[in-house]
Amino acid sequence: MELPKTYNPIEAEDKWYEKWQQNKLFSPNESNDTYTIMIPPPNVTGILHLGHVLNNTIQDILIRKAKMEGKNTLWLPGTDHASIATEAKVTAKLKKQGVNKKDLGRDKFLKHAWEWTDEYGGIIIKQLKRLGASCDWSRQRFTMDDEYYQSVIQTFVKLYNKGLIYKGVRMVNWDCKGLTALSDEEVIHKEESGSLWHIKYKITDSDDYLVVATTRPETMLGDTGVAVNPNDKRYKKYIGKTIDLPLSDYKIPIFADNYVDMSFGTGCVKVTPAHDPNDFEMANRNGLEIKNIMNENGTLNENVPKEFIGLDRFEARDKVISKLKNLDLLEKIEEYVHNVGYSERTDVVVEPRLSNQWFLKMKELAKPALKVVENKEINFHPERWTKIYNHWLNNITDWCISRQLWWGHRIPVWYRGEEVYCDVNPPKGDGWMQDEDVLDTWFSSWIWPFATLGWPDDTKDLKQFYPTQILVTGPDIIFFWVARMIMSGLYFKKQIPFSDVYFTSIIRDDKGRKMSKSLGNSPDALQLFDQYGVDAVRMSILMIAPQGTDVLFSEDRLEQGKNFMNKLWNCSRFLLMNIDDVNNIKSIDEIDISNFEQVDFWIISKLNQTIKEVNKEIKDYRLNEAVKSMYNFIWKDYCDWYIEFAKSRIYGSSKNNKETVISVAVYVLKNILKLLHPYTPFITEEVWSYFNESDFIINSQWPNADNEKINNDIDNNINFIMLVITALRNLKSELNISPVKEIQLVCRGNKLKTDIINC
Repeated sequence: MELPKTYNPIEAEDKWYEKWQQNKLFSPNESNDTYTIMIPPPNVTGILHLGHVLNNTIQDILIRKAKMEGKNTLWLPGTDHASIATEAKVTAKLKKQGVNKKDLGRDKFLKHAWEWTDEYGGIIIKQLKRLGASCDWSRQRFTMDDEYYQSVIQTFVKLYNKGLIYKGVRMVNWDCKGLTALSDEEVIHKEESGSLWHIKYKITDSDDYLVVATTRPETMLGDTGVAVNPNDKRYKKYIGKTIDLPLSDYKIPIFADNYVDMSFGTGCVKVTPAHDPNDFEMANRNGLEIKNIMNENGTLNENVPKEFIGLDRFEARDKVISKLKNLDLLEKIEEYVHNVGYSERTDVVVEPRLSNQWFLKMKELAKPALKVVENKEINFHPERWTKIYNHWLNNITDWCISRQLWWGHRIPVWYRGEEVYCDVNPPKGDGWMQDEDVLDTWFSSWIWPFATLGWPDDTKDLKQFYPTQILVTGPDIIFFWVARMIMSGLYFKKQIPFSDVYFTSIIRDDKGRKMSKSLGNSPDALQLFDQYGVDAVRMSILMIAPQGTDVLFSEDRLEQGKNFMNKLWNCSRFLLMNIDDVNNIKSIDEIDISNFEQVDFWIISKLNQTIKEVNKEIKDYRLNEAVKSMYNFIWKDYCDWYIEFAKSRIYGSSKNNKETVISVAVYVLKNILKLLHPYTPFITEEVWSYFNESDFIINSQWPNADNEKINNDIDNNINFIMLVITALRNLKSELNISPVKEIQLVCRGNKLKTDIINC
């Protein structure tokens, strides 16, 4: 059988993925040695980007290798309902149709949300299949599935009954457009040029004044105090006095608090407890009034002077500045560069706001999560993330788990007068009203490793596949997902959810900027697949992605992967063209060892060295180094040298010589295909099939190094010959001698090296 002249990636990809699925190759086997990966569930609204390509390629490599090692593998896929993102998309769609979400009502809106999810959601799943992801799609989960929904609700009820969930007024990130609280992860910080306004605050019954600096002058209308450091000699005499709050008839106290940094700004801090988390804490410590001046939509409420009521917060800012100027209360304005928080989904400036929300107590949950990482029961790769993880857990605060949305898991709490009822099932009787809020999306995903396996029921899958072996994820969600999964696993299952965490690189453009739609610097992954082939993209991404180091990506880098695919294809094609019958190729164990030449021992030695290196590198989660080891061996040692050495024997008259070199070449190639398969599944399966193997390559045995076949002396000998040949080629080129012209080589000097050349 002869390979076609050129490799057609798209044709091979479609063909083999369909065959893999038809033959249920991604399903677990009956081995007791399990290996489980839970896919970080992408948003149901998402589409494949290069970050997904990297992350899921790594998972696919690990699961395919484990399967080839004979393990009982499960890579469980699924999607997250993405409360904020989905609700925003459905709301926008309805708005285009002239329909207001609030007018529609909750039940009808949810019907539209499900219709949208059924029609447009899950596109990324199809795209992951295009990537070659070897997930067990029969077990695919969605965080709004009935069974999963019940798992989430039971989680809430169990924690509520233990006194770990409570409702209270706390400071939260507030989306003034989405009208909901946000997690920290849902806030995107952008560096912006702004202003720092220095405002004069007149001391009551005095000509003196204090100067405070702020980037949000509109919030001064909600100030209830001015703080100074108790050790600041400049202001000691003013502690206990009051300030005439500009633009209002309020008098607010001057007080001392150690929080104030004497060296920053003027050393005086305006305190707006309802609109700043640090100010809120200071107010509680010092008994200050807490005055909310803002409505949910970011307009000012009745707690401000009449002329400001109803103004948008940024309109109010302009008016405040204007009046301060007219009153000569602006001492100066400085240019100021600072990070401004934006809602990830609605792209509006996030407002710190006091709100009555549901919270989960975290400190007790954090203690065992710290311990298992400290004791190396869970290992981070790279290890440096351990320090960051520990810092966050040691300073953890309660988690705001409620969201003011309709799409999501509705909080299982009902009210009737002063009565409060919490259970999986609604209360009996009339007059009960369920809480309007839904749970934070992260609250459903923090139980993902065991809820996907049927928890709280003690299912067969849960017994067999939990805990999992490794989590592959981005470092940006170490707090919001990784840490919380560890906490939930230890609390509900008394087991760690995974033993290793691999933090992937963040892909940036060649200018170092994070890929984003807004910058227009993120290429379409599917277009890259069409242009270069999936295998080439997978391999190229891994080639440039060292463990834990950000990736500088440019499309030019994909040419390396594409060229490698062509190299492998052409080499395989050459071999097959020179094999009379693939069914009659002798194994190397059947070949008389006396027929072996040094170069045969050499390539077998190099193969085993490579296998040893690759296995060590993958074990240490240095997948980038592993692919480089394979690349160098295949391109340089096997294709450029061994196959070239082999040609004279293949074309020669000696049958034994040809038989020997073909056996060795095919033996090495088949091992190459096995090593490469987790990285480049399609082309390896295609080439494998031409050798009339009775089974798919994923069902073949993963290579293990034979140390007895590693021979450093032979390596050195052949390396010396290669150096001589390279030197001769360079000399011919310098002297303009034709590469095919034979020349006489005279050896002088080291007898051993002379003998090597003469052999």
